[in-house]
Amino acid sequence: MARSRVLVVNNGTLSLEQLRKRFEELGSETDTVNADSVPGRLDSRYQAIVLSGTKVRAFDRDFYRPLIDLVRGAGVPVFGICGGMQILAVAHGGQLAPGPQRVGSYDVQVDQEEPLFSYVKPAVTVFHRHTLYLQAAPEGFRSIGRSEHAPVEFLRSDDGRLFGAQAHLEFRSDGMEILRGFADIYQR
Repeated sequence: MARSRVLVVNNGTLSLEQLRKRFEELGSETDTVNADSVPGRLDSRYQAIVLSGTKVRAFDRDFYRPLIDLVRGAGVPVFGICGGMQILAVAHGGQLAPGPQRVGSYDVQVDQEEPLFSYVKPAVTVFHRHTLYLQAAPEGFRSIGRSEHAPVEFLRSDDGRLFGAQAHLEFRSDGMEILRGFADIYQR
């Protein structure tokens, strides 16, 4: 059986190698492309797209327009990590607001019935490194995880194809198990 393949879009994260390594540990091959050079359409060899965190502000719609066009036309599951989630949310009308800087491990409550969380308990500990917060799920999405710091820690589109995590899931064991849930979704 052929291994699944994931396109990892590098939005300037400091942890690209860790992110790729996690998906490779889950049985997927990974290819990387920078956000400013994404293809116009997704090659049929990919079963998923992962958007890394970012150093560029997620509300720069002009910069991310080719990436959002790729995501909208891809037809495969997409997972935005930290700034990647913010990019997805802003592209769909979400509002970001500055908040306290969070760096380190934080507890989050997740909706256990979501397939994304098949391998974790209702309370997870995940790694954060950010200062912007999504205030509410945009139209067509819902919050599937929350904390005392943010009403939207995890996000899912109503059609179940787009996912987002405010946390950097490439760190900590709960993060890895959430990525395992995503791998189950795209490896079906």
